[in-house]
Amino acid sequence: MSKSALHKRVEIQGLATAILLPSVGVFGRPIGSEVGELGPLTCVVGIGLFQRTVLTLQRAGIRQLIVLSGPEEEQLKHSLAKGPRVTVPVRWMPIREFPLDDSRTWEALAAEVRGFALIASINSVFSRGLIEQLRQDVRDGQAIVVAQPRLEQGERSTNSGVRLTIPASGRTAMAATRLDESTLQVAELLVVPAGLMSTANMGPQDKGRTPIRQWIEQVAGDGRLQVVTADEKRGLWYQPVRTPDDVERAEKKLFNSLKGDFEGFVDRYFNRKVSRGFTRLFLELGLSPNSITVLAGVIGLVAAAGFGLGTYSAGIVAALLFQLAAVIDCCDGEVARLTFTESPLGAWLDIALDNLVHMAIFAGIAVGLYSTQMGQEDDWIPLALGGAAVLGNGISFLLVEKAQKIKSAVGWRTPAHAAWADVMLKNVASRDFSVSLIGFAIFDQLFWFLLFAAIGSLLFAGAMVWVIRPSAIALPRP
Repeated sequence: MSKSALHKRVEIQGLATAILLPSVGVFGRPIGSEVGELGPLTCVVGIGLFQRTVLTLQRAGIRQLIVLSGPEEEQLKHSLAKGPRVTVPVRWMPIREFPLDDSRTWEALAAEVRGFALIASINSVFSRGLIEQLRQDVRDGQAIVVAQPRLEQGERSTNSGVRLTIPASGRTAMAATRLDESTLQVAELLVVPAGLMSTANMGPQDKGRTPIRQWIEQVAGDGRLQVVTADEKRGLWYQPVRTPDDVERAEKKLFNSLKGDFEGFVDRYFNRKVSRGFTRLFLELGLSPNSITVLAGVIGLVAAAGFGLGTYSAGIVAALLFQLAAVIDCCDGEVARLTFTESPLGAWLDIALDNLVHMAIFAGIAVGLYSTQMGQEDDWIPLALGGAAVLGNGISFLLVEKAQKIKSAVGWRTPAHAAWADVMLKNVASRDFSVSLIGFAIFDQLFWFLLFAAIGSLLFAGAMVWVIRPSAIALPRP
């Protein structure tokens, strides 16, 4: 068989099925069997481990779930029913009818798998990127294990993984990071080909134990084992959750993984740092992402009204309120990503309210400056600048919507247009000017801020027209 045909077959029969073990570890140890260990319903950032696992796998492209459930089956079903919609089929197989030490169980599971199966215990939190990497790395006849990163100095192990010795012949397929030791701390997350789950590959098993360790040692000895190392820096992170300390580590990794599509310097190094506390509060209060977006918008509009008063102290308070709105505006996306509740409506509402607030801020500053200069010969200038800033911002918003339609409908005409469009979209979503506004307010120089805003918004709108016009011509007519 040619290499291209083999690759095509693997792609068609790739990793699309996950087998979940809520009651027992992948290598046979019961979950919650030791003091301090937590279970599949343990909440991490507002979502139970089982629900988070299912939704993460769904987002990563898994198309079928098989759950070997114990006595907690009804609770697990209830946890899926009350959260974000699970769109992939879930098949429930009671462990009492399909014991893990019975070869017939694995034969039945193998019959449901096309190509490869991801097998995971419900005692960890992992990134979508890690599952996507595993799906890319599948090779015909090979298994994949995830190696947990080595503990940093001073970190205490929770003994949540299994140590396996990988024979030298199995090291030829190792990926990601070079490992200097043959003994790996293996995560309870791995990929096996369906052909490995057969009776022929099962030896005698202890009651209730899985044959998975036996399989991994077998393929390692044959040189058919890949090792992917969990790496937080590359977005391939994995965090076992067995103790309260593990919950804190998992939540930290989840928060560290949050990043909007377009972020400026201030968002990355200030707003995101401050927003974490608000995000935790909003999660505890059960606020939806859209309600947080509206809250940020209301605070921004109050700030605009403060600028309209025209006094020095009101200007400083308004600038600080606008900065608070920018911080809270980070929280809606964070809550949406943490709880799997992103939506097209939410994304549109976020951009629309951001632009409404920006235009209100420009108008408020213009009205405030006009009120302090009323009766003077040039008192009209702040109103003209405010009108120009509002006009430029409004045009830019319409052009951004046009750019998003182009991207989804026909794509950009050239890679250069695509690159420029990404730069422009990043800048239109940036809230970096909120910090500079505080400086202008403190030094009582809001007129200069308004001047720069008017010029900048009109130039930005002109640049957007230049970027999207060639690709907009090819956009289908309604």
